[in-house]
Amino acid sequence: MSTTAAPHDPAEIDAIIQSNMDLEGPLLPILHGMQAAFGCVPDAARAPIADALNITEAELHGVISFYHDFRREPAGRHVLKICRAEACQAVGANALGEDLLAILGLDWHGTSADGRVTVEPVYCLGLCACGPAAMVDGQVRGRVTAEALVAEVSA
Repeated sequence: MSTTAAPHDPAEIDAIIQSNMDLEGPLLPILHGMQAAFGCVPDAARAPIADALNITEAELHGVISFYHDFRREPAGRHVLKICRAEACQAVGANALGEDLLAILGLDWHGTSADGRVTVEPVYCLGLCACGPAAMVDGQVRGRVTAEALVAEVSA
């Protein structure tokens, strides 16, 4: 992720929009480009994206909010995604989530003050037989504990 440009840099925002305008269905590539450049889809990009694509900001918000991986603020250096689906709940995911959030002093979707970790709920990571499951920086883990997850993101 590049963080050289400020999230409100109009020239960088415009460059990302323009580099995707020749694609069929450019909205998602534009949003992914914003996320890659800034770690989020900055609020300052919403009006230029909507204007370029001739959609309302409400329509744009609907797409951004539908896809949970798009963010309004950059995530922490480590992203912990905890499975909240029924199979994982049956083997302790609720307690895992509560313990993890308590240890880190965060709420769901929260990022630590030092920017080290963001914790998010997800609904099925495909490890139903190995729950509770989590994803750490894009890598799935089965039969996890809060302590093991905290140790992994603290290293």
